[in-house]
Amino acid sequence: MKNNLRLMLMTGFLCCGAGACKTSSKAVARTTGYPAFFKVGHRGTRGLMPENTIPAMEKGIAVGANTVELDVHISKDGQVLVYHDESFNPDYTSMPDGSEIPKDQRKKYTFYQLNYPEIRKFIIGRKDYPAFPQQQRMDCYTPLLGEMIDSVEAYTRAHHFAPVYWLVEIKSKEKTDGYEQPAPEEYVKILLPVLDAARLGHRLIVQSFDRRPLQVIHRQRPDIQLGFLTEDKNKSFGENIRELGFDPAFYNPNYHLVTPALVKQCHDKKILIEPWTVETPEIMQQMKGLGVDGIITDYPNLLQ
Repeated sequence: MKNNLRLMLMTGFLCCGAGACKTSSKAVARTTGYPAFFKVGHRGTRGLMPENTIPAMEKGIAVGANTVELDVHISKDGQVLVYHDESFNPDYTSMPDGSEIPKDQRKKYTFYQLNYPEIRKFIIGRKDYPAFPQQQRMDCYTPLLGEMIDSVEAYTRAHHFAPVYWLVEIKSKEKTDGYEQPAPEEYVKILLPVLDAARLGHRLIVQSFDRRPLQVIHRQRPDIQLGFLTEDKNKSFGENIRELGFDPAFYNPNYHLVTPALVKQCHDKKILIEPWTVETPEIMQQMKGLGVDGIITDYPNLLQ
């Protein structure tokens, strides 16, 4: 990658000679303005608040996250919205009248087949969510990405928090192009103007399991920092990087895949590594001991 960050990362590692620093992440933080450690609130703070909502992002920041992670989709009318799955999840979302979403009818509520005014009426967070018993019950909705960024940026200013980093995940799969999401070029064409309008600069990181939209952004906008997500235990770091076709700024694997060798491979290529989704203090300490550059968790309060 031939942008300024890549050059600064290289400079930071070259300056970090024998005995000059203990970890590559500290060298990167000193030369780029990145935090010494990324404390990432997964879907805001899914463990405490209804996920991927504005209250979840604000809560994550309030309990110590310096980075918020969220997922984006495209609606039928070309809006960029924030939700994890490609359709409403009945486990934590209700119909506009509060009734249950029939699980066998989820496909009819696919976002790319619905206009945003319809989507906004569904209720997130009213139902009990046994998977996250600490999660606060409240009525929320699926926000637009631009609305979420504006609201959270205003929240940090009003409460005197440092500006947070944004880890935006593109949700897409090649086999569902045209039904669950537009093809990568069109997806990126819709997404980037929303992100540009937010003026997040170096605080923006775009990640995906799908290498195709990352490749489009890399070609069109090398100034945007990218992250590759993986949970494939059968594919090596080297294979993933070769298939991606460039070195991303971040390599974010399932934490079960993290080993000393993987951390070294990332750092040798000046790539930062942030495992997901780490839920207990014990595993958080284990990951820190391996030298990762951040942790993605549903419970950012535990990172304190």
